[in-house]
Amino acid sequence: MKTIGLIGGMSWESSAVYYRLINEGVRQRLGGLHSARCLMWSFDFAEIEALQRADRWDDTTALMIDAARRVERGGAAFVMICTNTMHRMADDVQDAIGVSLLHIADPTAERIRADGLHRVGLLGTAFTMEQDFYKGRLAGRHGLDVLVPDAGDRQTIHRVIFQELVQGRLLPDSRQACREIIGRLVERGAGAIILGCTELMLLLGPQDSPVPLYDTTALHAHAAVTMSLEK
Repeated sequence: MKTIGLIGGMSWESSAVYYRLINEGVRQRLGGLHSARCLMWSFDFAEIEALQRADRWDDTTALMIDAARRVERGGAAFVMICTNTMHRMADDVQDAIGVSLLHIADPTAERIRADGLHRVGLLGTAFTMEQDFYKGRLAGRHGLDVLVPDAGDRQTIHRVIFQELVQGRLLPDSRQACREIIGRLVERGAGAIILGCTELMLLLGPQDSPVPLYDTTALHAHAAVTMSLEK
């Protein structure tokens, strides 16, 4: 079993789910008392969020590279960033380490394509929905047609993530607002919805969407288990 290097704490709410899903996946595959070999570097998310808000992406990149090198030195055979937004610096992190980076967008897009879908709606932080680092990979590498909510809906999703979900607050009104946003994306032609923030799965499930939801947290964790157990 290869050792998985996780860069988490962005937020710890979803990092805890990663840890559970990865260990459950190893147990399901190997049985008995088996669990995952993994290392996690966990950030103080308040520091990361402040840098994001101040548009200090070079500083966040430096921190991510440092974290990746730490888990690599600890023995990780590959690294995964347990958040969608911080994949903005995924290429820089990959270039700075000697092991592979398991990119969160790839297992998500691969599953969508395997299911025969092409046009998808993307929910996430404003950074993920508005910048090209994530949408561009889905489109350029995987051929997906990616729709994002309009400006007002993007603001709502971003607020729910940062003011509620990363603080462990799950509010019915916010769930309903997200359901309505999903409905508007479906009306525009989305055949599936990507939960492109690792906290969104805390609030939304299959019952909240008329089309399939693709949970990046679960798909990323599943891919990590597969990679860890490959010979």
